Amino acid sequence: MAFRLISLGRTRFTPGALTRGLVAAALAVSLSWGGMLNAANQSVQGAKKTEDVGFDGDAPTAILIEASSGSVLFEKNADELRAPSSMMKLMTAEVVFNAIKKGDVKLTDEYRISENAWRRGGAPSGTSTMFAAINSKVSVDDLLHGAIIQSGNDACIALAEGIAGNERIFASDFMTKRARELGMTKSTFANSNGLPDPGNKMTVRELGMLARHIILDFPEFYKLFGEKEFTWNKIRQPNRNPLLNSMEGADGLKTGYTKEGGYGMVGSAVQNGTRLIVVVNGLEDSEDRATEAKKMLEWGYRNFESRTLIAADQPVGYAKVFGGDSRSVKLVAKEPVKVMVHKNGSDKLIARIVYSGPVRAPIEAGQKVGVVRVWRSGTIAVETPVYTAEAIGTGSTVRRAIDGASELVIGMFRAGAEKL
Repeated sequence: MAFRLISLGRTRFTPGALTRGLVAAALAVSLSWGGMLNAANQSVQGAKKTEDVGFDGDAPTAILIEASSGSVLFEKNADELRAPSSMMKLMTAEVVFNAIKKGDVKLTDEYRISENAWRRGGAPSGTSTMFAAINSKVSVDDLLHGAIIQSGNDACIALAEGIAGNERIFASDFMTKRARELGMTKSTFANSNGLPDPGNKMTVRELGMLARHIILDFPEFYKLFGEKEFTWNKIRQPNRNPLLNSMEGADGLKTGYTKEGGYGMVGSAVQNGTRLIVVVNGLEDSEDRATEAKKMLEWGYRNFESRTLIAADQPVGYAKVFGGDSRSVKLVAKEPVKVMVHKNGSDKLIARIVYSGPVRAPIEAGQKVGVVRVWRSGTIAVETPVYTAEAIGTGSTVRRAIDGASELVIGMFRAGAEKL
């Protein structure tokens, strides 16, 4: 089936009239061809740096996201693959969090610190470590503290070996598999901790996606990222995140450095009920990393505010139905569609419903059929699933025949147009 795109129009909104304007546009939807979807995607993703946003950071790659909606406030080379360094430990942590949630792993389980974990990530390695003793047994709870707060490479290796048997299997069969399940299509992993390896690559966009997922789906574990110190083997080490002591509301997540990747950081803070996530990578020193992350967060709080475009369960448009007792089905978003907009009201917003269709009858109420995608000034700001608001039964034989003939003609027209 072809991709179809329903345009909700292009409107310049002021914050006070934002919801009213989009709803009015939604009531006058017009059907467009899938080619417009491809063009829209190319125009958005092809840009190397966000235009006309009033901010130009020094980080080679960066992104700023509002956590609740996933709205992107700023991006710069956000899809460029780079060595993630210790920021990659977020993926190891997520795999463990998910295993605990599923019941496959318990916080009280104990894993042995192998000679490999000790030599490659422990005291002899000269890298960040929790100083776990060789052949000692450490609980999963303590290993998570060591990996997250102390950035312990030995803790990550021990977790990988304890769960998968060895680190390579953990990287390929657990980290990579889980990343794909979360929609992270570009990230690759060769070890559990981000130590230099050509196989370790991530984008700041996918690091931001991962951080958002951890914050929203694992709040009970996310609090670990805000703990300012941890003591193991009688050695007290502070959290390496500089934002925890320099910015109001900062409570995560992870710093990283390797010669290959430069200095990077995934950070998050909450102010006035709004959580922002920042990711920077490729900077030349640790002070620049801290300064850049803080500057970007402060810029976001100073210039943006959250607005609801469409309330939960409010109709956002219609999808065409194939072979049903109705020609179309009403679509709703189960969650409010919110977007961060400039406080000065200067944003141009384009909202479109994108779905694969026509949707074949019978259709159940609450069936997911696509997404409503909102662009702000040429950049995708938020994407929210849309669902059918009603059930549609199977139409008569005549109705199905008419729809079949219509799709045949449309398919022939499309094929001919593609040859031009």
